[in-house]
Amino acid sequence: MRQLIEPWRHVFKLDPDRELGDLELEAICLSGTDAILVGGSTGVTYENTIDLLNRLRRYELPCALEISDLEAVVPGFDLYMIPMVLNTPDTAWIIGQHRKAIQRYGSLIPWELLLAEGYIVLNGDSSVARLTGADHSLSAEGAAAYAQIADKLMQLPVVYLEYSGMFGDMKTVRLVREMVENSQLFYGGGITGEAQAKQVAALCDTVVVGNIIYQDIQQALLTVQAVKKTPQMLWE
Repeated sequence: MRQLIEPWRHVFKLDPDRELGDLELEAICLSGTDAILVGGSTGVTYENTIDLLNRLRRYELPCALEISDLEAVVPGFDLYMIPMVLNTPDTAWIIGQHRKAIQRYGSLIPWELLLAEGYIVLNGDSSVARLTGADHSLSAEGAAAYAQIADKLMQLPVVYLEYSGMFGDMKTVRLVREMVENSQLFYGGGITGEAQAKQVAALCDTVVVGNIIYQDIQQALLTVQAVKKTPQMLWE
């Protein structure tokens, strides 16, 4: 499954708990984005998730579910991404919820479709930070240390810098980029147009665009080519 995400440069993230019209959904799916990631921190249910999946299946585009609630796990996605919030003192969000899922679903789990994400949550005002109690007051060096734990110690396929609702500190992103060697580096948070998308695309493997979809669809669509046309910096 790692091979599936390697070509992903641009990803749109859709929240099942937020409204998106059919025309807007069509524009998103035909925009040239590499994949759709479905997920949210609050309000995600089985019903609204399966409804969104059914709408997405009209289009030939990889669809991944980022699991945040065991009650909202829906079969039929191409990939299931499992967040592990590294910078929280609450072990429920590192491994506890995962243990509950395995106990509940056991042999029903399609292990071959699962990818773990080492999440580093850096916006204290975000829903995910409040939910998980993440220590968002990290220095750039602290964030980079967590990234190395995910990349080198845990050997996770994805390191995810999550600024959710706020554009990130590019000095921190750059330092994390320098430290991550094997994991695919995802970035999400606060991208509202082409300029920000280009900044992130130069440093990260995969750029995730979410909130702006629901605020300004045209600006969201412009981020696709902004990312695709921006070469990544080379790291020794």
